[in-house]
Amino acid sequence: MADTDYIIVGAGSAGCVLANRLTDSGKHKVTLIEAGGSDARFYVHLPLGYGKLFYDPAVNWMYKTEPDPGLAGQQDHWPRGKILGGSSSINAMVWIRGHRADYDEWGAENAGWGWDDCLSAYKAIEDTEAGGDAWRGKGGPLFISQNRKGLHWIVQDYIAACGQAGLPYNPDFNGAEQEGAGTYQMTIKNARRNSTARAFLRPAMKRENLRVLTRAQVTRVIFDGTRGVGVEYIKDGQRHELRCNAEVILSGGAINSPQLLQLSGVGPARLLSGLGLPVVLDNPNVGDHLNDHQGINYTWRMKVPTYNNLLRPWWGKLLVGMQYFLTGGGPLAKSINHGGGFFRTDPALDRPNMQLYMQAFSTLLPKAGERPLLTPDPFPGLSLGLSNCRPTSRGHIRIHSADPLAHPTITANAFSTDHDVQEMLAAVKYLRHIAAQPAFAKLIEEELRPGPQVQNDADLIADFRQRSGTVYHPSCTARMGRDAVTSVVDASLRVHGLQSLRVIDASAFPNLIAGNTNAPSILMGWKGAERILADAR
Repeated sequence: MADTDYIIVGAGSAGCVLANRLTDSGKHKVTLIEAGGSDARFYVHLPLGYGKLFYDPAVNWMYKTEPDPGLAGQQDHWPRGKILGGSSSINAMVWIRGHRADYDEWGAENAGWGWDDCLSAYKAIEDTEAGGDAWRGKGGPLFISQNRKGLHWIVQDYIAACGQAGLPYNPDFNGAEQEGAGTYQMTIKNARRNSTARAFLRPAMKRENLRVLTRAQVTRVIFDGTRGVGVEYIKDGQRHELRCNAEVILSGGAINSPQLLQLSGVGPARLLSGLGLPVVLDNPNVGDHLNDHQGINYTWRMKVPTYNNLLRPWWGKLLVGMQYFLTGGGPLAKSINHGGGFFRTDPALDRPNMQLYMQAFSTLLPKAGERPLLTPDPFPGLSLGLSNCRPTSRGHIRIHSADPLAHPTITANAFSTDHDVQEMLAAVKYLRHIAAQPAFAKLIEEELRPGPQVQNDADLIADFRQRSGTVYHPSCTARMGRDAVTSVVDASLRVHGLQSLRVIDASAFPNLIAGNTNAPSILMGWKGAERILADAR
């Protein structure tokens, strides 16, 4: 392919969708450039294998935040996918769209992004195992598992305890209502991770009008005046340039996309000039408005066996391995988040503001170099986790060097508002409220983290500052909006003030949705492709 029409930077949750949709008609030549390598790795496709990818620099950008006062001065570990499929190849595979009101807030300022518009797109994307209805899609390219079979039996006790605590059973968090307790749907198909690389990119790679470059890191966007005309990238230690006929599309995610914009001269002018970079466009919003969910686990020693008893010993590993390879079932065929839910810390709220995660295992004893999902604690343990859905704390992404290979500075500012602190305080008390219900209390031996000695508000706050961290949902750093006063891209995801340059990934979220961010990132790719194709007519 001597030339290309579109250049997509980043083969992640949005980028793989874009590559598929832009090449579908055969009219457009597309080049997809990914800094990481192939997703043909055992632990990528093994659903429970994502613990092995958590600290693996071969597939993971391995970002660290700045020391965060809100997290007791600690640096938080931010894994992001550096592989075909991006973070959809290393995440926990939970499929949550978010609350309908989230999208109505998007659509209030951005035409075409309200709930009704996004619902129709989600239904076109999905191939839901339970079948299509008014809320869910059937026959789309992305299979969504109901995740109802082979769950640990204690999930039913968790759902019962939530009901006793006042949180009713919800069979579908992506259905008519989000609030309630139940089980999560998963991007798992035939006992293998169903990443965007598998669902969208692999079918598209059979087309002659798509070229995929791996292990090629884009270092800047090339401009002709204010028009994006190509990119510079490094592959095998050599610098290359690639020009395009139509557009450059950044899909690197909430960290890489604003970093690349800044390296290319688009961002806060004072910062860029201070680093010796020529300023193409002064926009202080590039890298700003960083929003992320913060989460914590409470952990108990149980009177009954949990997955710890099965996954810890050698014979248990052998047993679940045989079960997986012979039947495609067992714990290895699932994410560890079997149960979940959404609740309100204040009944006066109009929608849930907290998300629950129930894990029939525990990992209080760390294992160097990985998240030890496959080697849990040597006692029966269980964890209930939660994360805030609409934090008001904001951080930012800033380059600190003109070196394109240097990681940017990530300032998370977790729990930097009293709203977020008080909301989390109420939420962790609710975890104990669930655990105290008869359906759960009868199974519990003792609370291990934070422990019964942590009771008053000051100690509970100190504990969640010490033990909380990202739940891997950074977003909004090149946010969508009407103009460059508060945003970076318009409703068609075009960068304000520039031509032939779009940002299509989680960085373009106007605000953070209530739930896991893989689904709305895929939505960004899907609807972004529609806007591109409409403009190309």
